[in-house]
Amino acid sequence: MSQVVLGISAYYHDSAAALLVDGEILAAAQEERFTRRKHDPSFPANATKYVLDEAGITSLDDLLAVAFYDKPYLKFERLLETYHAFAPRGMTSFLSAMPVWIKEKLFTRRLLKEELGKIASGAPRLLFPEHHLSHAASAFYPSPFEEAAILTIDGVGEWATATVGHGRSNQIMTLRQLDFPHSVGLLYSAFTFYCGFKVNSGEYKLMGLAPYGNAHSDRTRTYVNKIRDELVDIRPDGSILLNMAYFNFATGLTMCHEARWQELFGCPKREPGGELTQVYMDLALAIQHVTEEIVLRLSRTARELTASQYLVLAGGVALNCVANGKILRSGLFKDIWIQPAAGDAGGALGAAYAAWYVGNGRERKVNAGQDSMHGAYVGPEFSAGDILRLTRKRRAPFQHYTGGDELYRDVAGLLANGCVVGWFQGRMEFGPRALGNRSILADPRNPDMQKKLNLKIKHREGFRPFAPAVLEEECSEYFELDRPSPYMLLVAPVHQRRRTPLPENTDQLGMWEKLYQQRSDIPAVTHVDFSARIQTVSKQPHDRLWELLRAFREKTGCGLLVNTSFNVRGEPIVCSPDDAYRCFMRTEMDYLAMDNYLFAKSEQPVWKEDDDWQIRLEPD
Repeated sequence: MSQVVLGISAYYHDSAAALLVDGEILAAAQEERFTRRKHDPSFPANATKYVLDEAGITSLDDLLAVAFYDKPYLKFERLLETYHAFAPRGMTSFLSAMPVWIKEKLFTRRLLKEELGKIASGAPRLLFPEHHLSHAASAFYPSPFEEAAILTIDGVGEWATATVGHGRSNQIMTLRQLDFPHSVGLLYSAFTFYCGFKVNSGEYKLMGLAPYGNAHSDRTRTYVNKIRDELVDIRPDGSILLNMAYFNFATGLTMCHEARWQELFGCPKREPGGELTQVYMDLALAIQHVTEEIVLRLSRTARELTASQYLVLAGGVALNCVANGKILRSGLFKDIWIQPAAGDAGGALGAAYAAWYVGNGRERKVNAGQDSMHGAYVGPEFSAGDILRLTRKRRAPFQHYTGGDELYRDVAGLLANGCVVGWFQGRMEFGPRALGNRSILADPRNPDMQKKLNLKIKHREGFRPFAPAVLEEECSEYFELDRPSPYMLLVAPVHQRRRTPLPENTDQLGMWEKLYQQRSDIPAVTHVDFSARIQTVSKQPHDRLWELLRAFREKTGCGLLVNTSFNVRGEPIVCSPDDAYRCFMRTEMDYLAMDNYLFAKSEQPVWKEDDDWQIRLEPD
């Protein structure tokens, strides 16, 4: 009989559930995809039902264990000790936090039993691995390496904010730990907050803004020096000490002391939606440089402590794909692997792995050169019958293809003619990136496409870059990257031969003037610093996307496409055919391909958003 472990992350942000069957990932999904609430922190009831259904589990007694991704009591201890250490400061934050803990979070074991009891009967064994062990397990166990150094970096778990570890066979050993309040993730989030973006969701915007900063300006250099001299003491091993006189997250309700930051940097906190002036671009670039320095030092320490040629990463900071690219190009390691769901959602998967390997000592089998994530395609899949029901409900005209080849050929032609296509295929991706099954696709050669996608399709800030999905065998034709990057977690330069020379005064141009300078022959995926966040696509497990890319190459000679997530600003990535059709109709997408069904916007009936399709947009 198969042995099954359920992993759960919840009650902070990005709740999720994941299921292992005999140590192999069967299913995993974030709760936000079902509830349509971005970064939903609630108990992942829908995600849990989904993963149990995938395994045919009807009784919780059939589970070997349920693993929760952190230790609530240890986290509560950290809160109490922090408030005590900073007293009398933090009374407002204390009074705000304690009722929630005393009523709910302190009794997570009981809460989990109650919530699981609403889904199925039974009394499963509950396990609580530490937060950073969950991250470490999510990074190491599905990786393609028999042994590897392990680096986890995020805001904070219980006490730990970063760990260096070593994984070998089925064992994980923690070698170094950085503790709260000294946190690389919270340092980056403080700048996210100060630059006017939402903490725990806007950090990727700050990373995308950084290349607009002027690397050669006195102001940027001054900002870097002020961060190093006043805000953070960076030790040779990558450990840090934050100057808490400038930060408010330990005991307050905001990230930083705004008046002190304004005095230090000479600019006020940018309000959300406010003008993005060069000051904030330079500030974003400065903290990105400092973060990369810290991450590289931590990586060097991991190499020295483990003598390993391989590195695996997880935690929210591991989603900083620019820093990941710097690690790869540093030559510290022969190869690196990053958990595609590196944030708290992936903690559910890591908790399940920790229960399977650490708790039970199971043998670990490694497929050399291949990870165990199945391309991150471990979410829900919908049938042709589900799509047909949608067409009847919405009276939506469509064209049906009996085979894939004609669909790929026709969609490739539409893309080559400048159309934007929603691409909904197979199982949904696990993690924050759309990897070709819940994607919006476009022609990367079109110099107007970046602007069109941001403003008319995604309804988001115009400065945001887009990623290329490229045939793996042609990656080196376009980018300075010599290995696969299947999860869109590495940034690399666009190849020199693809670039277009820029005017000498480019550094002095404003944001929008910089943005609309054509930088290469694939301008829609070339960021202002000539970089790109790359997804390489192999035939397995990306069959349908690979076939479409091949058809587009045959049509145009270009083996890549713009690939952005199938959603609009403030909304999670689509999960179901209903979600996809709604998003398609609310934007200026031209076509929608779901399985072998193609919908043309010009042929759809006038669409009215009725009560059962209410949009839940979260502040961005």
